[in-house]
Amino acid sequence: MHEILIMTPGPTYVSERVRQALARPITNPDLDPDFYEFYKETARQLQKLLATKNDVLILNGEGILGLEAACASLIEPGDRVLCLENGIFGRGFGDFVKMYGGEAVYFTRDYRQPISPEELQEFLEQDSDFKFATVVHCETPSGLVNPVRELCPVLKKFGILTVVDSVSAIGGEPLLVDQWKIDIALGGSQKCLSAPPGLTFLSISADAWKAVLNRKKPIAAFYCNLALWKKWYEEKWFPYTQPISDIYGLREAVDLLLQDESRLERHRVLGEAVRGALLAAGLKLYPVEGFANTVSAVQVPEGVKVETILEAMLKKHRIMLAGAFDVLAGKVFRIGHMGENCREDKLYLTMKALDQVLRELGVSLSASLPLEFIARAGK
Repeated sequence: MHEILIMTPGPTYVSERVRQALARPITNPDLDPDFYEFYKETARQLQKLLATKNDVLILNGEGILGLEAACASLIEPGDRVLCLENGIFGRGFGDFVKMYGGEAVYFTRDYRQPISPEELQEFLEQDSDFKFATVVHCETPSGLVNPVRELCPVLKKFGILTVVDSVSAIGGEPLLVDQWKIDIALGGSQKCLSAPPGLTFLSISADAWKAVLNRKKPIAAFYCNLALWKKWYEEKWFPYTQPISDIYGLREAVDLLLQDESRLERHRVLGEAVRGALLAAGLKLYPVEGFANTVSAVQVPEGVKVETILEAMLKKHRIMLAGAFDVLAGKVFRIGHMGENCREDKLYLTMKALDQVLRELGVSLSASLPLEFIARAGK
């Protein structure tokens, strides 16, 4: 029985070089001065990936940890926080805001379209009294990207700190943290970086540090307290013991991604090829515009259950796709084309299997998924 091909929008396939890095002998990260240098060097590599001179931290926890840590560290009771919401994760940010005593104000828009910078500008001209705003770069459940490069400068013009969840975009979509005026950019190890799940990384600007360190009330958290990290290198002290093997794997994954100068073009070309093949076959995507180059959310054909599609793909073809959750539960299935999943051979096998599964389930396709994909990927 061959290995399952994981074509989900994270976790993704992990390369052999990353797996070998995970197997390196460990040391005591709290006491070994060489590990402090290794962590610092890894943070510098992440700075290159994020196009930032801001501090970068690596935290021991899946990507959600970064979202909560940003909210826990910035919010004081009564702070108003603007949550840009056109998807499940955009709305979910508000839960963290309320958890730490903030007032979540939602800027809610169509879940199938990107947020308009012009509409945001008009809103802020009427009400801009917010400590910070949360923005989701890639709404993974719906396969949609927001124009962060335009949204964050609008927010900063009104003196609002910007917190961007780019967990499913970093490495597969353009991201220029400093140029786009992002105060806290959040990423995760298991998406486009193609390392195992378990790590959050984030960049934090001088303005964000100022807000974290000059609070009137202490941060109501320990594990989510970013203030504890401000002098980790100078004092050679980590707030908790670092997951050394995971960081070895992350470093290798980041190095591999930085060596791939065509990474963004590869994601764009193959993302477009997947979408083009799906549409040519008569299937429908969930977004109507703002399509992500890292994940495609496909509407489940009428008369078929998403569970049936996923089960057939896994049992008959050993290929794992994803459904969705919350308001999209049962409505879409998702193909991850991010990181090491974003390779022509893996996507061809996925499209070939999906073509067969859908036809066997009685779905009428107007074109061949694998042939359309190859034709479009080769353009």
